[in-house]
Amino acid sequence: MGLLNKLQNPFEKSNIVITTADKFFNWARLSSPWQMFFGLACCAIEMMATSASHYDFDRFGVIPRPSPRQCDLIIISGTVTLKMATRIKRLFEQIPDPKYIISMGSCSNCGGPYWEHGYHVLKGVDRVIPVDVYVPGCPPRPEALLNGLLTLREKIRNESMAKKTA
Repeated sequence: MGLLNKLQNPFEKSNIVITTADKFFNWARLSSPWQMFFGLACCAIEMMATSASHYDFDRFGVIPRPSPRQCDLIIISGTVTLKMATRIKRLFEQIPDPKYIISMGSCSNCGGPYWEHGYHVLKGVDRVIPVDVYVPGCPPRPEALLNGLLTLREKIRNESMAKKTA
């Protein structure tokens, strides 16, 4: 009996899975994002609470890594100053492709309440590096960060390798 006959018979159990390479690699990428913590201010407390036992970031496969060369996800949480922006850019360049960025909190999203009266605050981290998902709030709750991770996972699931290589 050939492969097509086995697939057409719904009553016969088989261990055959047919998929595309894009779907397989995207599934592997979205199932285990290795994260580099980059907590700069009060939003970092909420990011740490997300990794604690009550919210358990680990159940999504998020593994914290200390080195940018070992991770594929940065969560920027807190106020980004002009002095820190150069360091963020350098860390972003050290991450291997594909790389993803989550901007967490109104300070990293748009400068927050400090941008208007301070000369040293960057008006959003997206002026330095490209951001994939924005998590709003001041500070955002851990549930909002979990929702941001689920949004990123959906984005990874739908991307194509052809776009990455072109």
